[in-house]
Amino acid sequence: MKPSPIILALDTKDLGVAKNWIEATNSSIDIYKIGLEFFLKFGSQGLLDLASAGDFQVFLDLKLHDIPNTVAGAVSSVAQLSPKFLTIHASGGGEMIRAAALAAPEISITAVTILTSLSDHELGEIGFVGGAKERAIGLAKLAQASGARSIVCSPFEAAEIRSVLGDGIEIITPGIRPEGSDHGDQKRVMNPAQAIAAGASYLVIGRAITELSKISLKAMGEGARQILESIE
Repeated sequence: MKPSPIILALDTKDLGVAKNWIEATNSSIDIYKIGLEFFLKFGSQGLLDLASAGDFQVFLDLKLHDIPNTVAGAVSSVAQLSPKFLTIHASGGGEMIRAAALAAPEISITAVTILTSLSDHELGEIGFVGGAKERAIGLAKLAQASGARSIVCSPFEAAEIRSVLGDGIEIITPGIRPEGSDHGDQKRVMNPAQAIAAGASYLVIGRAITELSKISLKAMGEGARQILESIE
């Protein structure tokens, strides 16, 4: 069976809720994103506890950004959890990316380019020269050259980054919203089918699926299945 391109964001501070979400969607989803909200509360043990909820891989979204030695140490500290993907900020520089990749060569070090919550105006406010697409492409090229095996970018940068970097890197796109969904705090969004067509390997989806759990876990599972069918 073809692996699912959906990565479900487990953005919750409730361990039981996270398990329920996995159980409800595991027939349509193979990878789950664990971010700071969950990891800072439950740590490594939380990931081990989730293992009983289904057969899945982990996208550990810690967005590490520090001096190379510190990032390498942090990567080593979570390597025993065997995440499929582990995020760092590409803006930390080539030496930092290389240190992370060398610290855990079995993990796909995933370089975050430009956050999808940032507009071009906000990028200028924090000192970036050029727009989001230009900066994301530059950071993606740096990341690949420095040993990252996957990158995170908005779906609007995916096509050009795929063209520049080729098929040798996996592209993960947040900012995915099915038609009619609330954009929330995302500024640059695209629907799932469009993002895959643009060159994304994986799509990070959160509230568009998890909000359905307020109706029922069955509705949540059905929602995940419908999104998967829309991109197959």
